[in-house]
Amino acid sequence: MMKMKKVILPLVASVLAVSMLSACGSKSDDGASGGTVKIEFFQNKTEAKATFDKLIAKFNSANPTIKVTQVNPPDAETVLKTRVAKKQVPDVIGLGATDTYSTLAKSGQFEDFTSDPLTKNIQPAYLEMLKAQTGLSTLNGIPFSTNANGVIYNKALFKELGLQVPKTWDEFMTVAQKAKDAGKTPFYLTLKDSWTTLIPFNGLEPGVVGLDFFKQRREGTVTFKDKFREVADKQLQLISFGQKDMYGKGYNDGNVAFAKGESVMYLQGVWAIPEIQKANPGIVLGVFPFPATNDPAKNKLVSGVDTLLTVSKSSKHKEEAKKFIDFLLQQDNVKQYITEQKAFPAVQGVTQDDPSVADLKPSFEQGNLADFADHYIPGAMKVDTIIQGFLQKKDVDAYLNSLDTEWDKVANRK
Repeated sequence: MMKMKKVILPLVASVLAVSMLSACGSKSDDGASGGTVKIEFFQNKTEAKATFDKLIAKFNSANPTIKVTQVNPPDAETVLKTRVAKKQVPDVIGLGATDTYSTLAKSGQFEDFTSDPLTKNIQPAYLEMLKAQTGLSTLNGIPFSTNANGVIYNKALFKELGLQVPKTWDEFMTVAQKAKDAGKTPFYLTLKDSWTTLIPFNGLEPGVVGLDFFKQRREGTVTFKDKFREVADKQLQLISFGQKDMYGKGYNDGNVAFAKGESVMYLQGVWAIPEIQKANPGIVLGVFPFPATNDPAKNKLVSGVDTLLTVSKSSKHKEEAKKFIDFLLQQDNVKQYITEQKAFPAVQGVTQDDPSVADLKPSFEQGNLADFADHYIPGAMKVDTIIQGFLQKKDVDAYLNSLDTEWDKVANRK
């Protein structure tokens, strides 16, 4: 799962953003003026805006005949879909490998990078993830940065309680029980924000069921009812170790509470680390891969493409757009981005050296990675709200039935 929106923006703001951007996109010129080619770089991560601004300034100063401008609106994916419908597609797009990316790629909006030299230093696992997600034989985006879901833990509390990093599900539950027995909250849960329910769901699915399930489900050979009971049972087991007011707390509350030592562990992605450290610069934390099963070989690190870079097929300045992407993929620029964003590189030869994520290094080095399960689920299903409802009602049969029913509804609309 990519980092989700944590704030539901007022409709007016979204409409304004769309209309303003439509105005931007309806220029009569072709993006070139006075010998300078203008390139629009549209990207969806608000927290990465300042980092990209610095990189863009560096590029523009080295390339005086090209001027890249960043556009980073609220509710970016909705804005992008609106602009595609109006045939005002930005030149360069930075997007998570989400259902939106997949839909736009399949509708032929993006350049084909299958044999493009820009892909030569990209980790093969992430190139395969993009192809697997769209189901296309072509590659329509270039992985730039990646992220990971895991279990963030307070190293001081682990030491105080004599806990070891778990490698299996049973060890994981034993750690949670020991923390609870010591009077501590094992997991700080933020179920008020439905997207946060996807972290454990994505952590469990690849090891317990496997991502091949989604291809089989599209073909109609399996159902959630057949395969997801163990995932459901484990989702309920996890929330039994949460704090009392878990449905009243959201993502921002969780970052601050965990930073203050209010729980031993926190089920979140690495993107939460800068926020936690902001709330408590002195905290010593680590992250371990989610131990979904009792077979350590099956317990892959859930890591997906957080930002991919692509070029609009309709861009009038593809050469300059690719030059900008080539610049972003240079090792020193990738390093700057991942250092500031606490992300991981999709580019080979660059490493994330932050000590807080050192426990994840072996998974990256061995390529022991699995994509986010929710990337394979149609966005229209709103799987996060289905999970949120299930965790409140705790009815496994109704949950599995709901997943199948909603999947079929969306499939039949296509």
